[in-house]
Amino acid sequence: MSDFSTRNADGSANLAPMSSAWWLGDQCMLGMNTASQTTRNMLREKECVLNLPSSALGGAVDRLALLTGSPERTPHRIEKGYRYEPDKFGAAGLTPVASELVGAPRVAECPIQLECTSLSAHRFDQADRATAHTVRVVRAHVDEELIVPGTAHIDPDGWDPLLMKFCEFFGGAGRLRESRLAEAWRIPQPVR
Repeated sequence: MSDFSTRNADGSANLAPMSSAWWLGDQCMLGMNTASQTTRNMLREKECVLNLPSSALGGAVDRLALLTGSPERTPHRIEKGYRYEPDKFGAAGLTPVASELVGAPRVAECPIQLECTSLSAHRFDQADRATAHTVRVVRAHVDEELIVPGTAHIDPDGWDPLLMKFCEFFGGAGRLRESRLAEAWRIPQPVR
């Protein structure tokens, strides 16, 4: 789950919740509605910020759920109860902070903020309802409390991300077991 910030054509900020993402190295594939303001902004600006909220931010993300940054709502969005909101940061009770390498602002309250540039955008389905965006992380901002001391790795036990499964929020998941993959990749584990 992430809060996806982009910049509108007039330079103002847009913020949207987004749950369709998968990662490989410094690249991420993002899936989103083709008609969304976020997709329009991504296609025009070629950049964004992925703000990764902790589970404590579920309420703020939920306040974004039925908002749109576009005054023109599709029939589907009208049916679902979406309303136009030009100040999504304010509506969610979140604080914009300037990015270093991209124009879109970061969300101050998110413990991980990833400034990204667009590598590609492709139609995901024949009906053109979804667009798959590939982005590259060009700058990462991570709360020091989440870093394994003496490394550049995030402490998996200290990071409690907000997750979405079937449109419901989840958090607080603990480690199930040690991973041989983490050992093979020499990912440091914090001493407990």
